[in-house]
Amino acid sequence: MIENTRSLDRTATLILLLGMLFILLPLYLALVTASQSYQQILQHGLTWYPGDRLWFNLQRVWHDTPLPGQLANSMTVALMVAVGKCLLSFMAAYALVYFRLRYASLLFALILATIMLPIDIRVVTTYQVASNVLSPINGLLDISGLNSLLAKIGGAPVHLELNVLNTHFGLAAPLIAHGTGTFLFRQFFRTLPQDLVKAAKMDGAGPWHFMVDILLPLSRTPFIALFILMFLGGWTQYLWPLVASSTPDMQTAVIGLARLAPDSSGELMPDFPLIMAGVVMVSLIPLLLIAALQGFVVRGLVLTEK
Repeated sequence: MIENTRSLDRTATLILLLGMLFILLPLYLALVTASQSYQQILQHGLTWYPGDRLWFNLQRVWHDTPLPGQLANSMTVALMVAVGKCLLSFMAAYALVYFRLRYASLLFALILATIMLPIDIRVVTTYQVASNVLSPINGLLDISGLNSLLAKIGGAPVHLELNVLNTHFGLAAPLIAHGTGTFLFRQFFRTLPQDLVKAAKMDGAGPWHFMVDILLPLSRTPFIALFILMFLGGWTQYLWPLVASSTPDMQTAVIGLARLAPDSSGELMPDFPLIMAGVVMVSLIPLLLIAALQGFVVRGLVLTEK
């Protein structure tokens, strides 16, 4: 007996269409608003039909706002975050799976704990560390008594200082350490045959050659999938770049979009076409990246679940 699933298929299709409409409608409104003029918005408000000022508004954003330089900052920070997370996660998962660590389970649990402590929660302490990354060394000098000895010899205690705020490294480094990538790579490595290591040892491959020549090529798909996800996370990060960057030339594009709106006094109506043109410009790079590499994301996540 063949079960008739036509009604179920129609219901699922309807739900998918409603979901697509829910997602694409705000994007359509942003694109339509970006194609209007400021005078049209003042007279008629937000409309559903496109105008003819999209290119003009994009040129205004490019020439009259600091957003182009902030887009370059977002690209730099997002690439640093994505590459750093992928490499750190890959090596951490490699050590957890293929090395006989005594407390591997405890270490893995501590790594996963970083997922429950995002930077939004620890932003104050992260700011304190980034303002002087050498402060732990100063603390060790004080606790060990070496600072007192150096003060007697040199006449003053040693105080090391290195401020990474308002730099690309300072914007990216606190976002790199995260347990999601380690979890994905660890799940993928556990799906590989156990005899792979034995075969590599028989061929004379050491740990380094096994990681670079064998494991890394096999991990290409999950590596690209994780790279895309981490790039999007770094691109859309708001709170930490807002706190860690103090000048417009170091702020990211997401912060720049918030700066396009006027103050909250209510005296001026926001230039919605300019703001939405900035939204279109900022959203273009992630959308193109997802459209080009979405197959790697799906295959990479499927591989880590096996």
